Amino acid sequence: MRKAGLLCSAILMVAGLAMAAQKQQTFTGAISDSMCGASHMMQGSAKDCTLKCVKDGSKFVLVDPAGKVYQLSDQKAPEAFAGANVKVTGTLNGDTITVKSIAAAK
Repeated sequence: MRKAGLLCSAILMVAGLAMAAQKQQTFTGAISDSMCGASHMMQGSAKDCTLKCVKDGSKFVLVDPAGKVYQLSDQKAPEAFAGANVKVTGTLNGDTITVKSIAAAK
């Protein structure tokens, strides 16, 4: 009986740590695409380049001010913010943000 209690406690502790690791955060940066990242290759605006690259098969990403690229779980909401600076709220798992919301940065 005591071993079962210890096992149950250990499972609850691991579950608690996993939930703590999934803490919601706010990330700032620009909506870009997975091919260009921080360096758009097309002439024209960052918005035009991002939308063209996504149309051609790239994915929307968030590029933070330091140049780190984050994958985004939501591939619909970022379209309205292509090339713009935003605040993305969500949880980080590896290099992917599970998006809860996206809003224009002020």
